[in-house]
Amino acid sequence: MSTQALGIFLALLGAALFATKGIVIKLAMADGIDPLTSLAWRMIVSVPIFVTVGVIGYRRQRQTHATSGAAHPLDKRTLFQALGVGLLGYYVASFLDFSALTYISAQLDRLILLTYPFFVVLFGVMFFARKVTPLMLASLAVSYGGILVIFARDFSVEGDNVVLGSALVFGSSVAYAGYQILAKPLIDRLGAQLFTSIAMSAAGPAIVIHFLLTHPIGALAINGEGLWLMLAIGLVSTVIPAYCISAGIGLIGPERTAIIGNISPVVTIVLAVGVLSEAFTPWHAVGTAMVLAGVWLFGRKRKPSKAEVEAAEVEA
Repeated sequence: MSTQALGIFLALLGAALFATKGIVIKLAMADGIDPLTSLAWRMIVSVPIFVTVGVIGYRRQRQTHATSGAAHPLDKRTLFQALGVGLLGYYVASFLDFSALTYISAQLDRLILLTYPFFVVLFGVMFFARKVTPLMLASLAVSYGGILVIFARDFSVEGDNVVLGSALVFGSSVAYAGYQILAKPLIDRLGAQLFTSIAMSAAGPAIVIHFLLTHPIGALAINGEGLWLMLAIGLVSTVIPAYCISAGIGLIGPERTAIIGNISPVVTIVLAVGVLSEAFTPWHAVGTAMVLAGVWLFGRKRKPSKAEVEAAEVEA
């Protein structure tokens, strides 16, 4: 297998595995496991791995900087900034996303999350005086028009639950967009590996504390199929795809990896229909096509930087 083919395979595998997150959470809910418990288990399984890799990378960086005589970029201020950004991206955004799946389909959840780059640009317009282009507005209208089509159909069936669930996942998108903007300069300084380790080190304990304040510790005692689902949310839906995406970036570059990542909602839809037996009506088909078309138009306007793609290696 050539280097290019391997990179494409790893990018596809990473995007597909990330897309299983909503499916696993829905299966866990059917098994009686609430979203916060799933989120706590996600951190219990994945954080030790990310931290171990980060510590190894930090030691290598220190050796390299010591050899060159340069100071390591991880000072106290940078450390606290990374911890704070980690709380925003991996605690706030993740909690809102996991909670939303209680009320809406995995399909709608994934499609709304897919539009977070629009919020990134909106924040750029609001705080960094970036310009709005006609193509940006067109892509925005097409994508959110597609979401509105699916929302209207689901609202007619599910009612107010769809409103609450959609509001939660939109909140997750806003939080994740803020995370990406704030994470970029830190990733540029520290590298994606070390930054992710620090960010997860902040979010993991915060989520566990949240869990302990709202649940008895015995609620973590899960066995049977539920335990396999908890291992899957930590490994299959988080750790493995993060490293697949990272390897894909190294082999084929951030732009191609990001484009390939747009298959994730398609994978979610296939799994949601096949595994969860969620409805997929002509309205869902039209809405999904519109969202993907809008994201494609948006991608033609501007290619993501390597740092932005690396910031998305561990999704909310």
